[in-house]
Amino acid sequence: MELRQFGRTALAVPVVGMGTWSTFDVRGHAAEANTRAVLDEAFRGGARVFDSSPMYGEAERVLGRGLAGRRDDALVATKVWTPSVVDGIRQVARAMTWFGGRVDLYQIHNLVNWRGHLATLDAERAAGRVREIGATHYSPGAFSELATVMRSGRISFIQIPYNPLEREVERTILPMAADLGLGVVVMRPFGEGSLFRHVPSAEALRPLAPFGVSTWAQALLKWGLSDPRCHVAIPATSKPERMKENTAAGEPPWFGADERRYVETLAQR
Repeated sequence: MELRQFGRTALAVPVVGMGTWSTFDVRGHAAEANTRAVLDEAFRGGARVFDSSPMYGEAERVLGRGLAGRRDDALVATKVWTPSVVDGIRQVARAMTWFGGRVDLYQIHNLVNWRGHLATLDAERAAGRVREIGATHYSPGAFSELATVMRSGRISFIQIPYNPLEREVERTILPMAADLGLGVVVMRPFGEGSLFRHVPSAEALRPLAPFGVSTWAQALLKWGLSDPRCHVAIPATSKPERMKENTAAGEPPWFGADERRYVETLAQR
């Protein structure tokens, strides 16, 4: 994926990126070396979108260090997360030191004081330090407020949960994103691990082999990215081999309606 594709008209093709929640909240040489190994595998597999947040402890700092020497090849998506506008300005300033003075997508995490932070991010975008502005939320109870932000015309991306068991965004959020030309970042493609409680057998996954799917994780990622309204999924992992598995799901061919329904059936067993 080329950087020019990361714009107001969203990503040109769906891709697998990487989240950093929990997995990059680490300290110490060995732990940080492991995060670099995960990033190495992400780059080898073609992942370029890396999502973080000040909510994730050390993750922004660790991600920034891991991107040293290859920042220009990455699309950094991070967030502002505080009720205070002043603290938000401080969060942005810190992130800029970690990410080479610029952030590709700056999001308002869980809509916390979104009106106040939009002014800050508007100024950063005008100064050329932020390319795109977005908003996130995980709860269906906040989707009406998210829709208000979407209609404001001041953001170009949203980040929402989407997987075969969490489909509330299909009602209004995804249709609205498509109508408005917004990019969509998919969080929780694995349902925060709940979708791994009952992993389908290799035999059950065999019908998906023509689509490059050999594991349940790949089936779930491809399920979300096969929705044309979605542009990037950001699973988190601390294992380089799992990162390799994840990125392989970001390649065509994509599922049709029948394959997506089949994955949904497997997820409900």
